[in-house]
Amino acid sequence: MTLKEKIVADLTAAMKARDALKTSTLRMVKAEIMKYEVSGADKKATDEVVIDILKKGIKQRRDSVEGFTKGGNMAMADKEAGEIKIIEAYLPAQMGEKELKKVVTDTIKKMKATPADFGKVMGAVMGKVKGKADGAMVSKVVKEMLK
Repeated sequence: MTLKEKIVADLTAAMKARDALKTSTLRMVKAEIMKYEVSGADKKATDEVVIDILKKGIKQRRDSVEGFTKGGNMAMADKEAGEIKIIEAYLPAQMGEKELKKVVTDTIKKMKATPADFGKVMGAVMGKVKGKADGAMVSKVVKEMLK
């Protein structure tokens, strides 16, 4: 079962269970997937594409949580946080910081990188950990390791 099929099946189950938050969240995700598929000729939503869509949705919701919290609207911040938890369930397990440090260290040694090579190291590491680690965390670890 592809990730898209799982989301559609879970949407149906959430609708039957009358889980309003999960239903609305999965409808939005399904709409984003469908928008991608109709945006060009023969575009198929592979698992990799769906993961990118999910990550984009999480990033948008994190920004919303921050904005609502600053604005004092805790009800909306809590709703957005709940949506993040629902979406995160569909992402593959993320790398821990310890595992990521090992990948970064190996990459730096292999490239014989200096602090000036930050961009090159980031590109190489992101290629290795795509979908398994958050870009912000990778950036933080690379900066630490290149000092």
